[in-house]
Amino acid sequence: MDGADAGRDGGRRIALLLEYDGTGYRGSQYQDNGPSIQGELESAIEKLTGERVRAAFAGRTDAGVHALGQVAALDTRSGMATSAFVGGLNHFLPADIAVLAAVEAAPAFDPRRDARMRTYRYRAQSRAVRSPLWRERAWHIDRPLDVAAMRAAAAALEGTHDFAAFAGPYDGATVRTLRRCDVTQACGQVVVDMEAQSFLPHQVRRTMGALAEVGLGRVDAGAISAVLREAKPASSGPTAPACGLYLVAIEYDGLEWGLAEGNGRDA
Repeated sequence: MDGADAGRDGGRRIALLLEYDGTGYRGSQYQDNGPSIQGELESAIEKLTGERVRAAFAGRTDAGVHALGQVAALDTRSGMATSAFVGGLNHFLPADIAVLAAVEAAPAFDPRRDARMRTYRYRAQSRAVRSPLWRERAWHIDRPLDVAAMRAAAAALEGTHDFAAFAGPYDGATVRTLRRCDVTQACGQVVVDMEAQSFLPHQVRRTMGALAEVGLGRVDAGAISAVLREAKPASSGPTAPACGLYLVAIEYDGLEWGLAEGNGRDA
């Protein structure tokens, strides 16, 4: 069943809140060279409802990237309660993917275009010895990071700028508004939280790579501002590995998940 046709023919639009460990996947969207989150979700939907549908995702996550709050939408003619979608899909999904919530959405709901704000988090484990427990969930940096210098560099990135230097190859406009870029430190980890309505491809990982260079003393904090102003594509420096990146949350007007406080957003 085609999703667009389902909506026009009186079907329901269901929004799903997803959490997943991206370690074993080639990304959120279909890939020719390996498993994807989308493929697993659509397979579970077919097993639950008997319908072959195409799920739309709010954002593309790369191979090895995790999510605490990815959003997907599907069209269905099933009359089951939204709570049954949660339990039923989780029954058929693998252990590294979970549906946290399901709600009725407007027929025209587009999880990508309707997003009002997105929050990403990057984790770096800053210690001499690698952590077996965080090996696929944080970037291991074997030296101390100057967090104060990283904060100064991060502050310069906030606001509306041309972020071409902090993106991979991209044909469209590269001006974005970065609402927040916070650097914190706790329990041996340096965490960078970034918030914007939309991000360029690889923007968060390239930003983290540049901030790490500052934290390691290889680049002066002021140099980040210069790179930003120059806006030379992909010139910000190294790209941080995918394992430390999390899609934390996506906000919409008028869409409430009804989750208990703290459920699904802690990482």
